[in-house]
Amino acid sequence: KEAELLLLSGEEDRPGGQTLLDMVCGHLNLLERDYFGLTFQDTDNAKNWLDPSKEIKKQIRVGSWILGFSVKFYPPDPSVLIEDITRYYLCLQLRDDILSGRLPCSFVTHALLGSYTVQAELGDYEPEEHGPDYVSDFHFAPNQTRELEERVMELHRNYRGMTPAEAEVNFLENAKKLSMYGVDLHHAKDSEGIDIMLGVSANGLLIYRDRLRINRFAWPKILKISYKRSNFYIKIRPGEYEQFESTIGFKLPNHRASKRLWKVCIEHHTFFRLVSPEPPPKGFLVIGSKFRYSGRTQAQTRQASALIDRPAPQFDRSVSKRYMLPRSIDGASALGDSMDQLSQRSSSERTQFMSREDLDQEGSLDLDHDHYHYQDQDQDQYTDQELDNEDQQQMMGANISTPSKTLELKVQNETLQMHTNLTLCQGRSEPLLSQSTA
Repeated sequence: KEAELLLLSGEEDRPGGQTLLDMVCGHLNLLERDYFGLTFQDTDNAKNWLDPSKEIKKQIRVGSWILGFSVKFYPPDPSVLIEDITRYYLCLQLRDDILSGRLPCSFVTHALLGSYTVQAELGDYEPEEHGPDYVSDFHFAPNQTRELEERVMELHRNYRGMTPAEAEVNFLENAKKLSMYGVDLHHAKDSEGIDIMLGVSANGLLIYRDRLRINRFAWPKILKISYKRSNFYIKIRPGEYEQFESTIGFKLPNHRASKRLWKVCIEHHTFFRLVSPEPPPKGFLVIGSKFRYSGRTQAQTRQASALIDRPAPQFDRSVSKRYMLPRSIDGASALGDSMDQLSQRSSSERTQFMSREDLDQEGSLDLDHDHYHYQDQDQDQYTDQELDNEDQQQMMGANISTPSKTLELKVQNETLQMHTNLTLCQGRSEPLLSQSTA
């Protein structure tokens, strides 16, 4: 299980997460690899992202080393991806998200995306080659019906001449408009003890209750994110008609879940909002987690992608029937079935395998704002006034004292605008599971 590499010099090296990720991306012939990552399931049977900067054995301390290759950062505009092969793997991830229920959509959208999938993998419809049930082996939706398959075939027959790459571009252009596109969900409770889900995306933090989105906090509106033990907090800057900052608290299942959400927020904010990541803190007097996102930001990734100069890679598009049947909305994968035994271990057994960082339940993390430089986003813009009006109507929780472990998020100025692909719904909640047919 322990991986050691013997170098030509005779020295031994223990590869970290980045080495393994590079090997996987090299095997897949991916150059735009910063959008992807490796996942594993911990003793709580929860999905974790492998930290590329740390040794694998320090992160996976029990069970088999079963890792998953997944999209970590969903580009709000997939057209920024340079290579067809990168878009192909993003399509595979989205198909899995749809089939698992993590990315809900309407019947019409299921049919449209399914038809592009068939065009990408089978090509043009040929009456002599394709029988009456030629899409029945494909899995398009969690609860697939004959009606859906017939609609997919009807649409597919109109795509004659569309190349697989063009079909995938059309797939992504429609998938990116879904409200749950690229949202990383986490179970939590609000200040009243009501079950909710917190979603982290490229644009900020989203809050869902009873499968409805009830609030949205864009990154420019968040001053600070923090966690202390199993509590997670966000500090919100005051609106136009407010004098004071407000802090909203949420309760997560345990301190590991709270820290996991905190790290996902740090990574998404750094990747999508900053030009370059902040260097990790140094010294022995740093209290609490020293975690920083260590990879390239989206701005750096796009600069590197612009320098790609190679012939378009040739690759085979696999058939979607390999995808597994429905999974729950919280993103629990079939991998969880093989890891169920881990979740049955006693608490004493789990503590035995925890690292010092896992046991950290509080601390402080102060960031120098001078390190923060924001990316320009060519997306739909919403003014602070529009966001404040909605947030004032839907604000959750009460003001509380700020906990100790923090990540400061710089606010540029009062004219800073939010950039988002999500639909701004004035005065109403947006359904997490759309039932529309348009």
